[in-house]
Amino acid sequence: MKTIKTGGHRLFEQDRETARVVSELLIDLEHNGMDAVRKYSREFDDWNPPSFELLPQQIEATIAELSAQAIEDTDYCQENVRRFAQAQYETMLPLEVEIRPGMTLGHKHIPVGSVGSYIPGGRYPMFGSAQMNIIPAKVAGVETVLACTPPVKGQGYYPATINAMTKAGADRVFVLGGVQAMAMMAFGLGDVPAVDVLCGAGNKYVAEAKRQLFGRCGIDLLAGPTEILIIADDQADPALVACDLLGQAEHDPNSGICLICLSEEFALATVTEVEKQLEVLPTRDVASISWRDNGIVMVAESQEEAVKLSDDYAPEHLEIHTADAFFFTENLTNYGSLFIGEETTVAYGDKSIGTNHILPTSRAARYTGGVWVGKFLKTCTYQRMTPQASRSIAPVTERQCKLENMLAHGITAQVRFDRYRDE
Repeated sequence: MKTIKTGGHRLFEQDRETARVVSELLIDLEHNGMDAVRKYSREFDDWNPPSFELLPQQIEATIAELSAQAIEDTDYCQENVRRFAQAQYETMLPLEVEIRPGMTLGHKHIPVGSVGSYIPGGRYPMFGSAQMNIIPAKVAGVETVLACTPPVKGQGYYPATINAMTKAGADRVFVLGGVQAMAMMAFGLGDVPAVDVLCGAGNKYVAEAKRQLFGRCGIDLLAGPTEILIIADDQADPALVACDLLGQAEHDPNSGICLICLSEEFALATVTEVEKQLEVLPTRDVASISWRDNGIVMVAESQEEAVKLSDDYAPEHLEIHTADAFFFTENLTNYGSLFIGEETTVAYGDKSIGTNHILPTSRAARYTGGVWVGKFLKTCTYQRMTPQASRSIAPVTERQCKLENMLAHGITAQVRFDRYRDE
């Protein structure tokens, strides 16, 4: 392996100051309820409406501000997400098996009761996140989805986001951002019931709030700055690869950008293309910092080494631009979502094609995938036995309990052995 360009350390590490600030906010919010919610909304977002929740007529009027094309395009994207989520749901079958005579074990998939969905604003109004966490929840059978999105500071809200939240199936829509939104949904403040799961991306304060609220409720995952890794051989187009790298670099100055090549010549050609495209990129003020500080370019000596390097990086988004795509799709194991061939790109996954864009970052792809319909289902086991089966397993159970000195446990087995003696 040869390194052409090195970048910064990309692990999403806990910031002690952020943790302290969020902890203090959550304590205040839980103690003082909606008064604290309103206080922080005024302080951080200059937003103090009579109600944070939008009424149906407000939602209808807001959606009416959008063009027919914008509404049609969002419907198209959401239908793709819904179709894929439904197909995923259909793979999650109940199970029942008789492992020994009279001993029946099984599991069933039960949806959580309620979800709090957060749709980020900030630098970009990422209304596509609405379908990514609301639609899978609804397909899973979640009864109630509360959806929050931050206001445009002091100005109101973004119509495309309200449309996306509503069309995705949100039962209640709130214009409220930050830690105060997460607290309202997790604690159940005002007339808002506490949710079972918090879902959605946000800034570092939102991410830290999710971390601290985990246990009080469930969360989807903890996400740091976005990442892209591209594996490319000499058959790839350096200009197209450079374009896709910069497509993610515009997200955030801390975005992770990595390229693994199979020749030094291709690596240098792509670096030249990146610098060339940055000169005219509309969002170069952000993308150039991300590329400068976090861009990594490596040359692997073989396809096997390229796989090893990629799996070690464990990227959120992984694109394959190689003649032998099959080798990589069969051997790669650590990634959030995979984009096979130059015909697809991260933007398709983020916006329109239907796979989910809420994905693991900071090497979390080593142990989890992204948000999907299964995130909102609990797989719960059960057992059922005949009297004869209960009597047959009782002595084994009692002996195991005695070995552990858990005598009361053993007694529960012994009484069943005696109870079903005649049967």
